Amino acid sequence: MRRAIAGIDHVVIAVRDLERAQETYARLGFTLTPRGFHTLGSANHCIMFGNDYIELLALPVEHPAMRYYADFLSRGEGLAAVALASADADAAYAEFVADGIEADAPLDFSRPVRLAEGERDAAFRIVQMPPAQTPGCRSFVCQHRTRDLVWRPEYQSHAIGATGLAALAVIAEDPVTAAAGYAKLFGASPRKIDEGLLVQTGTAPVAVGSRGKIGRRLRGVGLPLRARPLVAALYLRVADRAHAADVLLRAGFDPVALADGSCAVSADKTHGVALVFG
Repeated sequence: MRRAIAGIDHVVIAVRDLERAQETYARLGFTLTPRGFHTLGSANHCIMFGNDYIELLALPVEHPAMRYYADFLSRGEGLAAVALASADADAAYAEFVADGIEADAPLDFSRPVRLAEGERDAAFRIVQMPPAQTPGCRSFVCQHRTRDLVWRPEYQSHAIGATGLAALAVIAEDPVTAAAGYAKLFGASPRKIDEGLLVQTGTAPVAVGSRGKIGRRLRGVGLPLRARPLVAALYLRVADRAHAADVLLRAGFDPVALADGSCAVSADKTHGVALVFG
């Protein structure tokens, strides 16, 4: 594993209508942070867990740094990016360059956060890699300069009982090549699993396989219909699977029961990525 990378910090679900996405994820049983507005023109809501989170991202204002997300949304909503956790984005950048991995120079941005004692800026430093490095989504390093403003305890309790990111499932025409891109980024070696190949990240692993194999694992779950490669499913840990299924059922999502005891909601109901609760 890489010295400057500590797993996955968060995932970004790009949405066209942030208000509608906020309502959907609140109905799924998540607590969302208040809407944030970045200095790069994007707007978001976050779903915070103990060590990682989901970001719902929309683009009310165009910005050159957000071109990738605009292009992604032109083809549909879904899981568009994976942020790598790092305490030092500059060190990560140097490590990538030394290993021959193409990366943009570090970039700083922020967003205001309203607190009872007043408004402060949550600040970030990122390093973006080209989408080809991680087929199906974009990856970038994310250093939190003001971690206390992002991981607020009042947003980490969720009615559905979700506690963190568990894994990602990527569909690719050529799983071997796709997995190799993720493996080089994280400094890992892919290993064979029933679905295809698994890449360890230090936290939530990435499974890469064909549509047929991922589909068999998630039998009955509607997967995204975007062109491959794509991130098909996001796996989430929950404290109680039966409770999670009950929350989803009561909210009208009709969860699909899977063979391993987990349950899932199809991508067409969750803005472009299937959610698996296990």
